[in-house]
Amino acid sequence: MNPSRSTAVLLLLLFCQLAAAPAWAQYKVVTPDGKVTYTDRPVTEPGAQVQPLRRDASPAGPASGQAAGPLPADLRPVAARFPVTLYTSTDCAPCESGRKLLQLRGVPYSERSVSSDDDIAALQRLTSGRSVPALTVGAQALRGFLEADWQGTLDLAGYPRESRLPKGYLPPAVAPLVARAPAAATTPTEAAPAAAPQATPAASAGIRF
Repeated sequence: MNPSRSTAVLLLLLFCQLAAAPAWAQYKVVTPDGKVTYTDRPVTEPGAQVQPLRRDASPAGPASGQAAGPLPADLRPVAARFPVTLYTSTDCAPCESGRKLLQLRGVPYSERSVSSDDDIAALQRLTSGRSVPALTVGAQALRGFLEADWQGTLDLAGYPRESRLPKGYLPPAVAPLVARAPAAATTPTEAAPAAAPQATPAASAGIRF
């Protein structure tokens, strides 16, 4: 076999191997229920944490919804002693104001959305109210957005006035206040029972903001 033909055969074999090779996983995805999958396509599932990967499967950067690194040493004990949780709902302008205050000040926080009746009941137990936004700093609960009250409470807890969070820090993904139970799947041959007629419930007090 002449050298030119041998080179052509080797190149053809190499091309076939590359074409047959599976696509490498570019993302590690952790869904809200804890399921871990690897994929070569971007994922936009709400609440999922997406970790970019290199070809050797090592992290290529911070996962969405996670901090880029550990908290600074002087911020760690404050966050451990007085954890901050923000309670919000959709279409709530004061909620956005409270969120921006925490982000500009550099306060590490968790955010819980309040939308279902179970969420509202849990919010009532935690804050003794149904108002959003609400903020808990340790055991202290603040209802409604009053900037002076929020700033003063964060001052007393020991949070710095200026952000000391690492560059690229991202707050955790928003999660429901009460975890949602997965819906029970029905088989194709199983007919769903007809729903019994129900009286229309009285209007709920709902969430106030």
